[in-house]
Amino acid sequence: MTQRKATFMSRTALSLSLAAVTFGLSGCGVFYFSPKVSQGADATMDVREIALTPQTVILANRSAYTPRNLPREFFSVASGQQGPGLGALPDAPDIPDERPGSLELRLPPEVPSEPYRIGVGDVVLLATRSAGGSVEQLSGLLAAQQQRQGYTVSDDGAISIPDMGRVEIAGLTLREAQDEIFQFLLENQVDPSFSLEVTEFNSKRVTVGGAVGSPARIPITLVPLTLNEALTGAGGMTLRDEQFASIRLYRDGSLYQLPYETYRERPDLQTLRLQDGDAVFVDTTYDLERAFAFYQQEIDVISLRNQARQTTLGMLQSEISLRRSMLEERRSNFMTLEDLGATSRDYIYLTGEVNNQGRVVLPYEQQTTLADVLYDNGGFKTETGNPSNIYVLRPSTDPSEFGAITAWHLNAANSVNLILATRMEMRPNDIVFIEEQPITKWGRALRQFFPTLINTVTGAIAQ
Repeated sequence: MTQRKATFMSRTALSLSLAAVTFGLSGCGVFYFSPKVSQGADATMDVREIALTPQTVILANRSAYTPRNLPREFFSVASGQQGPGLGALPDAPDIPDERPGSLELRLPPEVPSEPYRIGVGDVVLLATRSAGGSVEQLSGLLAAQQQRQGYTVSDDGAISIPDMGRVEIAGLTLREAQDEIFQFLLENQVDPSFSLEVTEFNSKRVTVGGAVGSPARIPITLVPLTLNEALTGAGGMTLRDEQFASIRLYRDGSLYQLPYETYRERPDLQTLRLQDGDAVFVDTTYDLERAFAFYQQEIDVISLRNQARQTTLGMLQSEISLRRSMLEERRSNFMTLEDLGATSRDYIYLTGEVNNQGRVVLPYEQQTTLADVLYDNGGFKTETGNPSNIYVLRPSTDPSEFGAITAWHLNAANSVNLILATRMEMRPNDIVFIEEQPITKWGRALRQFFPTLINTVTGAIAQ
């Protein structure tokens, strides 16, 4: 009986001690406080809570904000335009050792039949099918045509169409160029009713000299140029002694020979097709030195152009290298300033039941949404965070409102509402706050309260 009485008294003392400790802690104001969004009288600022809906998201995004721009060095490209040139210098001509009385027919290789390809320097003309609406729909093409008499193919192989841009046509046949311009006009949403023709042929020429009426450079057009047509274009041949006359053709470093009498008797030689870069010399004295002087002059012109081209390319490469070095140095300096925190950036802040509390930097050149902030940084804690109470705290920029705060409230307990997070745009100094679960508040309060309670009761029992 004595033992049972002692046990009862001990339990009674423990209960009284617990009650006393609880009352004492309450009287001393010992409570667990968790952060929350408050609109009551204890709030130090005016807080307006607005639920996020498709309509209020539009309202929230109306506040002006332009993301910071990267320095222009990140968009610059170290490049340049290649200067004109005629390529590598050809080999020395192969001059046959011949004498009068033994003129030998030396035919050049046959030129393959292929359509004309537009080249640098050619002038093309774009024309509409009618003078009415098509001209207006082609956005100034006819006006530019009247001013420039067509479009000259520049060194980079393109023509420039006003108000639309550049389109490359060099190296294309007329049909291929029409298809390219047709696609270009479609991409620019312009009615592609046009016709294309080459009005000036400047990219491919044949030089004719010697005993001709008027030495000239004969252009190669859409119709293949024959030897007879080239000689006719130069005023015809002026021969004094047909017995020793010959037509010599310089092509690709080799010298070919057609005796005049043979040329006159054979129609296939008269219709011999010429190609770009050919040099035709009509010789009446059988003086090879005179012919060679003519070809040497052509080679000198090519050599000078080639040298100028190489010099231009060298200067261009040096300039590009310097520009690239400057761009890389400026970018490196900017990245160093970024690492040291010496550049101005825009931040938002994460707090509450999130995996990583801290600040998040807003990116350059693009907007950031609430979904980006939540999930780029690990999202919120699903065990402790309350998905029904996700807030974006945004201070007012109106001085007359004395720093009023708008609490944009996202209720993600219904996962469908997470779509709103992908549309809600963030602004500098926004604070993303996620409230804790009610049960989490109780659990944390008990974890902090029980150690104190146990120590207090233990001390009371020990006494």
